[in-house]
Amino acid sequence: MNIMDIAFLPGDRSTSISPHPTPVVLKPVDIALVKKQVCDEVDRLASDLIEMSHKIHANPELCFEEHFAHDLLTTVIADHGITVERGAYGLDTAFEANVGDAPGPHVTVVCEYDALPGIGHACGHNIIATAGLGAGLAAAKVAAEVGKRITLVGTPAEEGGGGKEIMLQRGAFTGTDAAMMIHPSNYELDVVKAIAIYQLRAEYQGHPAHAACDPDQGRNALDAAVLGYNAVAALRQHISDDERIHGIFTEAGDKPNIVPANATAEWFVRSPDLEALEVLKERVERCLKAGADAAGCTVKLTSPNPIYADMIQNATLLSSYLKNLDSVGRTISTDPSASSMLSTDMGNVSHKVPSIHPLMKIAPSEVAIHTPEFAEYSASPTGDAAVLDGAKVMAMTVVDCWLDGFTLHQAKTEFEASQTK
Repeated sequence: MNIMDIAFLPGDRSTSISPHPTPVVLKPVDIALVKKQVCDEVDRLASDLIEMSHKIHANPELCFEEHFAHDLLTTVIADHGITVERGAYGLDTAFEANVGDAPGPHVTVVCEYDALPGIGHACGHNIIATAGLGAGLAAAKVAAEVGKRITLVGTPAEEGGGGKEIMLQRGAFTGTDAAMMIHPSNYELDVVKAIAIYQLRAEYQGHPAHAACDPDQGRNALDAAVLGYNAVAALRQHISDDERIHGIFTEAGDKPNIVPANATAEWFVRSPDLEALEVLKERVERCLKAGADAAGCTVKLTSPNPIYADMIQNATLLSSYLKNLDSVGRTISTDPSASSMLSTDMGNVSHKVPSIHPLMKIAPSEVAIHTPEFAEYSASPTGDAAVLDGAKVMAMTVVDCWLDGFTLHQAKTEFEASQTK
């Protein structure tokens, strides 16, 4: 297909300048042909995408430390002749690559690539990174021909750190009409229940003493942390079914015969949306403060990371995604027990632009995410298949947003309606 074959579509005011002196007759765009082109490009890149997925999997990096993944992905993007901004938005391991400058539809594909402590890519972000890369490169291949715009953005620190929210605050996603990513899972799901999350650190301070000789001189910070934990445990009986609270101790003293002067606990507090989260957050904080008061200690409460918003799934974009998912031979799970509840900073993006975050199955339903077993599936043949299928489905969904004259318009209308509620 040549750019001269492109017709004006409803709502599309993009133009092209003919290199010929005579007028050019514009013909309707063959969307099916463009979709075939992007899928063929993913197939052409298949071995490279899978190799990169395995390399990222073998080199897991924690939030804001994803230098290997960042350098690998940006090098490949640059090798395809695409200008890429490394260290975008003041974050060393973020990147942004833009193709096309037409004033028409502008779609962003999102990559993640951070891992988890101890269990590596047990959330499969190596798949997210390379499926996103494949979709972005495939769409970029035809962007100039169809006169549209694609952005490929690399977002660090999803597993704590809120890379996307930091990037949003610094201007990322500006001018984007729609954003998308896929996430590996043990189910094939179009809608994930991604709820809001507040991350909280409680630092207790007491007073040290010899636990046998002078126990009356001590004020036990670990007791304060334990009492706070138990208060939260009692609170859990009286929260909604779709709320979650979980915490760990990261500092609990040095030796049993020294009254602990310091103790630290880290907590995740989750609610369906930001409004409900604010209420639950205050209830949890009161529990943690009560533990300090009961033990005669003090507590400092801080939030080390931005709040993650709930995910607003755009039904119109999902409809396009599902149509394209079917074309690669995947179907959404009909298992009545199939569900997933998580939190992601993609939720923050979804409050700014129409967005989707569907789940793609790579493991049996009994293999839970965030386990060593799931990490193995992230570099397995089923994980590799998700890299390629995810890239194709997202690239085809980008094409729908660009060319069908309906998807993007309706997605934006739906998004604007959600903002007025």
